Amino acid sequence: MGKYTFDSRFILGSGKYSLELIQAALQGAGAQIITLALRRADSGRLENILDFIPPNITLLPNTSGARNATEALRIARLAREICKSDMIKIEVIRDSKYLLPDNYETAKAVEMLANEGFTPLPYMYPDLYAARDMRNAGAAAIMPLGAPIGSNRGLRTRDFIQILIDEIDLPIIVDAGIGSPAQACEAMQMGASAIMANTAIANARDIAKMARAFGLAIEAGRAAFLAGIGESVFCENAFGEGGLLGRSGAFGENLQASASSPLTGFLRD
Repeated sequence: MGKYTFDSRFILGSGKYSLELIQAALQGAGAQIITLALRRADSGRLENILDFIPPNITLLPNTSGARNATEALRIARLAREICKSDMIKIEVIRDSKYLLPDNYETAKAVEMLANEGFTPLPYMYPDLYAARDMRNAGAAAIMPLGAPIGSNRGLRTRDFIQILIDEIDLPIIVDAGIGSPAQACEAMQMGASAIMANTAIANARDIAKMARAFGLAIEAGRAAFLAGIGESVFCENAFGEGGLLGRSGAFGENLQASASSPLTGFLRD
């Protein structure tokens, strides 16, 4: 992402964790990046949070609380001063009910921050035109939501995220709404570059184990994407017309069975 390179494809949110559990979650996840909100945090509180984050972990401060591009820029400058990093997750949200990002103000913020030397990672509603604008403005990655923040509803915007994966030549990091390791794995199978998760892990009975489950699911999904998943079977129907047999979705799904063993050489009485 920009000038930064990471081995882990798991970004961990910290907003809902107790301080004592942040390190346990990081160790379980194998994450190298953790997000950090500066909103409502005085310097003493922030220093306390930083004490619990290992020095080898990259901080990704966000602009949570910003309602427009100007406010996002102000928060980003403060974050760079405190966290000593120019990488910033841009969050511009005016809607208090669904917490949906404002793509227009976010794109403006990307340009403003990029011009000041930041490495901006915009959180956005998955829209191809907006993603192109953010890329052209200097985004280092695009972070589309899968579902509203904290909803655990998974990939409700799946088709639109797939378009971004196919059309935007930047890392696509699925952020918000991922509620289970299975959903994280699915997003990675689609070709996403990374996953960010927070609520699903923070609310688990065993945070460290759930973080590890997410980490393993992300690895599995990435491996499946690189391996390539089988395509649907081409056949002729009763009318002699060729086509994909019962294709019902991605990953080579079919409505009709396809034998995995030969249908010849059966034993006969």
